[in-house]
Amino acid sequence: MARKVLMSFLLASFILITLNFCSKDSVKVIKSKNIEIYFDKKMRSKVLVKFNFGTINLTAFSNSEYVLIDSVKTNNFELIKSESEKISDEIGKGAQYTLIGKNATLEKQVRMTLYDDFPAMAVFKVQYKNISASPLTIDGWVNNNYTILPQEVVDSVAFWSYMGASYGWDNDWVQPLKIGFKRENYMGMNWVDYGGGTPVVDVWRKDGGLAVGHVEKTPKLVSLPVSVSDSGKAQIAVAENKTIHLKPGQSFSTRRTFMSVHRGDYFSTLTEYSRFMQRQGLTFKKAPQTAYEPIWCAWGYEQNFKVKDVLNTLPKVKQLGIDWVVLDFGWSTGLGDYKVSPKKFPDGEKGMKKFVDKIHSLGLKAKLWWAPLAVHPSAKLFKEHPEYLLLNKDGSKRSIEYWHSYMLCPAVKEVRDLSLKFAVKAMKEWGFDGFKVDGNYLNGLPRCYNPAHHHVYPEESVEQLPLFFKLLYDTVESLSAQCVEEICPCGQTYSIYNLPYMNQAVASDPVSSWQIRLKGKTLKALSTGKVVFYGDHVELSDNGSDFASTIGIGGVPGTKFVWPPGIHLNSESGDVSLTAERQKEWSKWFGLYKEKMLSKGKYRGDLYDIGFDWPEAHVVQKGDTLYYAFYADKFKGDIGLRGLKNKKYKLVDYYRGKELGTVSANDNRIPVHFNRFLLIEAIPENSIQEEK
Repeated sequence: MARKVLMSFLLASFILITLNFCSKDSVKVIKSKNIEIYFDKKMRSKVLVKFNFGTINLTAFSNSEYVLIDSVKTNNFELIKSESEKISDEIGKGAQYTLIGKNATLEKQVRMTLYDDFPAMAVFKVQYKNISASPLTIDGWVNNNYTILPQEVVDSVAFWSYMGASYGWDNDWVQPLKIGFKRENYMGMNWVDYGGGTPVVDVWRKDGGLAVGHVEKTPKLVSLPVSVSDSGKAQIAVAENKTIHLKPGQSFSTRRTFMSVHRGDYFSTLTEYSRFMQRQGLTFKKAPQTAYEPIWCAWGYEQNFKVKDVLNTLPKVKQLGIDWVVLDFGWSTGLGDYKVSPKKFPDGEKGMKKFVDKIHSLGLKAKLWWAPLAVHPSAKLFKEHPEYLLLNKDGSKRSIEYWHSYMLCPAVKEVRDLSLKFAVKAMKEWGFDGFKVDGNYLNGLPRCYNPAHHHVYPEESVEQLPLFFKLLYDTVESLSAQCVEEICPCGQTYSIYNLPYMNQAVASDPVSSWQIRLKGKTLKALSTGKVVFYGDHVELSDNGSDFASTIGIGGVPGTKFVWPPGIHLNSESGDVSLTAERQKEWSKWFGLYKEKMLSKGKYRGDLYDIGFDWPEAHVVQKGDTLYYAFYADKFKGDIGLRGLKNKKYKLVDYYRGKELGTVSANDNRIPVHFNRFLLIEAIPENSIQEEK
């Protein structure tokens, strides 16, 4: 008790000292329900976070907004004026604050908007005007450059992070930050094959966090650098390398960027960011029932599959309670032409239709693998329409190295029309019920310099990629409201600009169960729960058998097993045969999935911090019943069940069928001992009585 009193006194003293310091050194304070931004006379700023228990000092004063001239920071401005006004726009009501400063060559205007409906977010737009008598060349700009102070260290980690840029299959979207870490988080191409992503980075301590990003309505080629100094301080910002020539009297404005604060992990940041983008017109449609159904993929047999092997596996697919069959890579003559391979289907398109009819005859649905915007040099399309290709600045073709192919430009109408025509054919003539759209280049494309496209600017290829996916989604949905559109960017971080134009997002080639869970949490936040999350082939999880990671967080399970055992050794995952032992275990998991259907519940990502809480925990809510999923290699100790209402709950380990006692909001801790996972169903007492 004495220790708690002492800690409360120290915390209160720290807050008082912080506020007094800010009041003395700052000349302007911008406030909302959850944010306080302090500006000093040099237009430097710092951020404090306000929650129910008090105020947290997150950052030190820093030059948060500046430009580069001759690669040198220009940040020495004197604040000369500030003003505010009430506003109302498409986002909602709020207040806008404008700060104006000057130096010898530039006038700087920082405009911040704080909306009533987004109390933890501030939106920025900064304008610079050349007030000198000579032309100026700006090399780039930086907004929301903050130094986050370290606080409590847990298991040698002071900060966790979410970074929305694409950096390869092995990259964890969520990871701890260590001293010396540095990454640009460029929203353009970070390798020849992949780039793009979601323009948000979030760094949080155990007691609170800070995120920055941009809120433009189309993808922009900005960077969101994250680093940790030798002194243990984290640095984040939004930046754009862009040459801007300003004549005397001319101005330019930065992108619209934002800063937001939060408690817990990054889940609330992405949820609020998505909600903000939806206010600006980003629209998520309700997913059909078919998007929630389990999946079997023929990729277990890989690209050299035999059609008879796939067909012979279908009775086992049906027996396990799986509803979808995916015909993966290898069915066509090559990328770009999308003609049926005569080696696989000697009867051509008739053979393909018979194949789909067989799937349907068993009461199953058929999904077709497809890689749009890619073309192989052997394809007829490549030879007849080179003008469709996306070209680099030097005139060379932009390659997709992984597939030894080239990129098509999505800003070209003829390219879009060809893709839509194929989708219609696959559904109307062949009978497919959905698509697996695949490719690690699908999040973002490079600038296109093909003169045949008459681009207004090279970034049209970047900005019109979401339009390509929108037209595709609208087309297939118009043919069937139950069509499932899965987009798999092969491990890359999903782009929020593409996300509304699919109804099934996937863990996309995870390299661990940890990735399955963090990707599920991320995608549920970015889509505000409106896009169904598919955990990908269970064979890609830890031990090739971790259904608990997908089902426990509210994901759709899937597999790529082969049958009979030993028929094919998968080069990616080894032996994926459906042995008798696996069949017994997997039948139980698919049965549990359909019994609980947690994928249709509300994912409560606000209750546990995926970085600092241990064991790792996730919660799905269905009505008043809460489903908890805990993960650790080994754990023995007490766990707390958060999110309970003021009533008693009966606890059941629903995988093992074991009762664990009762809890309430005021008495929510229980002792547990588990390996790998623990799945708990918390049933409110009134529900139990109603069942009786």
